[in-house]
Amino acid sequence: MKESVFVFGGCRSGKSRYAVKLAEGFAGDRKIYIATADPGDDEMKQRIEQHQKERSKSWTTIEEPILLPEAIIENSPKSDLILVDCLTLWISNILLETDDQETISRHTHNLIHSIETAQCSVILVSNEVGTGIVPDNALARRFRDVVGHVNQNMAACSDKVIWMAAGIPVKIN
Repeated sequence: MKESVFVFGGCRSGKSRYAVKLAEGFAGDRKIYIATADPGDDEMKQRIEQHQKERSKSWTTIEEPILLPEAIIENSPKSDLILVDCLTLWISNILLETDDQETISRHTHNLIHSIETAQCSVILVSNEVGTGIVPDNALARRFRDVVGHVNQNMAACSDKVIWMAAGIPVKIN
C-alpha cells in the first residue's frame, strides 16, 4: 500500500537515520534515495559520504538539488519507495536561485502534487527550524519562514508525521 511519511526534527535529532531504517522496513527492493544536498565544500562532502554509508548498497541514489517534484514523478513508477533527504536543503537551493514568493509557492505546490500522485511510497525528511530564537538577519528569517510553511504543507499532505527528538521518534499523526 502506498504511503507518505514526513519525518522532521532538529539538527542531529536522528531524522535521517530513522527515515532510512523506516524505509528499510517497506516491502520491495526498488528503493530510491533522492539527495538534495549540493556538495559545495569538503565538510559537506564528508556528511554526504557518511549518509551514504548508513544506507545499504541496494539503494539507488539520485542527486537533485532543485527539480525534486519532477524527480519524484519520474522515478515513482519504477520504485517501491522514494526517500527524500532533505527538504531543508532543497529550500535553501531554491532560495539561492530566487526570492520570488510565486516561484517558491509553485515549487511547494509541485512537491505536494508529486507526493499525492506518486505511484510508490514517499518518505520526506526536513529540519524543524521554528523552535529556536528569531534569526538576526532578513535572509535567515526568510529561510525559517519558508521552511516553516513547507513543513506545514508536507505535514498536511502526509499520511504519517514523525517528529524526531534526541533520536526518539514521536508519532504526531
